[in-house]
Amino acid sequence: MTATTSSPLTAAQLLPAARNGDAMAMEQLLRLTRPDIRRYALRHCAATTATDDVVQEALIIIYRRVGALREVAAFGGWVVRIVQRLCMRPVLTWLKAESLAQVDNHLAWSHRPDHELRHDLALAIDSLPPKYRDALLMRDFEELTIEEIAQRLGVTREAAKSRLHRARALVREYLAPTDRTGAT
Repeated sequence: MTATTSSPLTAAQLLPAARNGDAMAMEQLLRLTRPDIRRYALRHCAATTATDDVVQEALIIIYRRVGALREVAAFGGWVVRIVQRLCMRPVLTWLKAESLAQVDNHLAWSHRPDHELRHDLALAIDSLPPKYRDALLMRDFEELTIEEIAQRLGVTREAAKSRLHRARALVREYLAPTDRTGAT
């Protein structure tokens, strides 16, 4: 009797089954990809970024979105871009906070309970025209890329970026504190 030894499957071999919902293939793909993700995170993230958190988030994104990957050959580059984006998240958060510094530093906001601020933000988002609201929700809540937003909305990449920029400006304008007499 001869024992057959099966060599481990590669990502290229696992991807088609994982994209079609095969749970075992997905599990093997994530296990196989984890060391590469960790290596990418160590290379691309700043020392202050929690590498383990980036690895976990990347695995979750791969799990959720692998079905949307069009080309098996693009998998490696896609994973690198996911890690790079996750590594940039703290910087982007800081930049967004800087652009909202006027709102954040205003005394009117410092005494407001969190539930009121959340309510005001929900009202601000709800007040947006649908084309701006959709772009904002897709980017900031669904965490879609600009390309994914453009595809879903049926517009160009530039139009999607413009809508997102305008949506954020309108939300900032809505949230800009004013005293009750109408003066800013």
